[in-house]
Amino acid sequence: MDRYELRPVGRVESPLTERADAPKQGHEGAPDAWIVLHDDVAAAARDLVVGADAIVLTWLDRADRTVQTTRPRDDPARPPTGVFSTRSPDRPNPVGLHRVRIRSIDGPRIGVADLEALDGTPVIDVKAVLDRDRER
Repeated sequence: MDRYELRPVGRVESPLTERADAPKQGHEGAPDAWIVLHDDVAAAARDLVVGADAIVLTWLDRADRTVQTTRPRDDPARPPTGVFSTRSPDRPNPVGLHRVRIRSIDGPRIGVADLEALDGTPVIDVKAVLDRDRER
């Protein structure tokens, strides 16, 4: 089987410490948080813009990697659904996908809104949301 090595580029700093306290999606009440980049990749963030949206990829390190089906939103009235059709954090490769709004940038610290990841979650990438007028 092929394997790929990922290394975190940073970590999440958030008041969210317990999974039960985190909203299902960032826009459903996630507190402001920080993405703290490692010094060796901090220059990669130099052209991010306050007020812009970005996609943050995280490694959901507390996820259950054995889960293949779930009930969306943990609703027992919903039928079991394959995790690839959901945003469940429990999945074979627990990559988190988060659309955030950049609120501030202070060196390697990027303040963001709408990030529902737990404190300490590894960040594996940050990607600017590009529109047709701003493709890079």
